[in-house]
Amino acid sequence: ISLQELMEPQTGTNKTTVAEFVLLGLVETEEMQSVVFVLFLFAYLVTVGGNLSILAAILVEPKLHTPMYFFLGNLSMLDVGCITVTVPAMLGQLLSHKRTISYNACLTQLFFFHLLAGMDCFLLTAMAYDRFLAICQPLTYSTRMSQMVQRMLVVMSWTCAFTNALTHTVTLSTLNFCGPNVINHFYCDLPQLFQLSCSSTQFNELLLFVAAAFMAVAPLVLITASYAHVAAAVLRIRSAEGRKKAFSTCGSHLTVVGIFYGTGVFSYMRLGSVESSNKDKGVGVFMTVINPMLNPLIYSLRNTDVQGALCQVLMGRWSLI
Repeated sequence: ISLQELMEPQTGTNKTTVAEFVLLGLVETEEMQSVVFVLFLFAYLVTVGGNLSILAAILVEPKLHTPMYFFLGNLSMLDVGCITVTVPAMLGQLLSHKRTISYNACLTQLFFFHLLAGMDCFLLTAMAYDRFLAICQPLTYSTRMSQMVQRMLVVMSWTCAFTNALTHTVTLSTLNFCGPNVINHFYCDLPQLFQLSCSSTQFNELLLFVAAAFMAVAPLVLITASYAHVAAAVLRIRSAEGRKKAFSTCGSHLTVVGIFYGTGVFSYMRLGSVESSNKDKGVGVFMTVINPMLNPLIYSLRNTDVQGALCQVLMGRWSLI
């Protein structure tokens, strides 16, 4: 049976409820599956190790007990969660040579993926707001970004992200899946599941469009506005050293925002496409694996405070061995 035949609906058959889905994964040949397993296991270990090291550095270094690093620590935990939602399941499937995932497990994976991705959107916005207050309104920064405000921003972000993820999951559970049940991807996501449903997905797609405006477009507008004010304020700084320091703290965050939103927009702008191409898999790898792996490098390479704290953490580990 060819891949095309598997992906096409069977006509003339009784409608039955799909109990499980088949994830085709990234590659088909066994030799390439071994290579993918090694690469993704390495990426997973590097991502978890890197983000937990950033988190440990923030906890042990008093100089990093500031709002900016409070949000960065939360981002590190999100990155660990994001890669854990998809990669361990894929590694298990490669080991067992079993490509199926149950309907409930698929919806669970979808829920946590959108929960963490939504939280990412709001957290990156909070980080941009923090930089705006620190650079544009330094005299009132300590009161406007108090510990209470920081916690409220994180709690509100979790609440909005949870509501969005739960809404998509519940509305998706109302759709009928009668076959085929083959997903040309390595994890469950909305665009691929919409294509497999044998009931109308117009409401779900409209809901995704509205959620994207609230979860992605609005935060991106706020981030852009914040950094427009930051850029104007930095350019007014007379000291070249002062301008360089201000831009360096914002540059890392802007790089992460660009990568995150760039891959997210490309992934969901293809929602109306019937074809499931390898481009979707590539974007999926970037969103769930490469982004979380790059974030610790981006934030540590250009930040001497983080580098010093990381050295302190690593030296402490070596001294215990």
